[in-house]
Amino acid sequence: MVSTTRMMKRLACASLVALLAACGSAPVGPGFYRVERGDTLSKIARSNRQSVQSIVRWNNLTNPDSIEVGQVLRVAPPGGTASTSGAVRSSGSGSASATPRPAPADSAPSAAPASSISLVWPADGTVIRRFDGGNSKGIDISAAAGTPVVAAAPGTVVYAGNGLRGYGNLLILKHNAEYLTAYAHNRTLLVKEGQSVTRGEKIAEMGDTDTDRVMLHFELRYQGRSIDPSRALPPR
Repeated sequence: MVSTTRMMKRLACASLVALLAACGSAPVGPGFYRVERGDTLSKIARSNRQSVQSIVRWNNLTNPDSIEVGQVLRVAPPGGTASTSGAVRSSGSGSASATPRPAPADSAPSAAPASSISLVWPADGTVIRRFDGGNSKGIDISAAAGTPVVAAAPGTVVYAGNGLRGYGNLLILKHNAEYLTAYAHNRTLLVKEGQSVTRGEKIAEMGDTDTDRVMLHFELRYQGRSIDPSRALPPR
């Protein structure tokens, strides 16, 4: 009985990680690839007859060793530009006569225009950390313990709990097939899984669970990849 319970908890945690990493399994367009479990950048590069360096440039990756399940990567030259790296191995053998220009951040499906979803600020307070796409996959808002946390957009609660290390008491809202938002480090969760919420509805209270200060860590994900929430939020 104990082992069965542990297994169920592990499966639930694994499902949460997959959910946070990917909003869905929608097909990607030609020239793009959705990262699967067990993939590495060198493996993806070999499969698509490209160099690791080219894929890093085209996707503006800050850390080639950190790719996420569900992340959509450009694996073909942007804008129809011929690839000069061809089947160059990731070890760097061979040479290129020209350097392909990196794709603009908004050209990949994983970097949708902010107009695709409209958000309200999930909490009042001071933004103490902004999105950088690398070490920070969202924004951190600091305020007093108990400050109301509200739904940034209408949606359904798909996770409410503390089973993901580093997030504390966490809520995940799914807004449609492509977008979800995550609200971490809450003191109290006020909604349950499966519950529908409206824009601006109070869903939690700010806290410091699994962090060293009172704050809300807020993420916006599009097709499984973190994008800058500030682009979809009104100016303050």
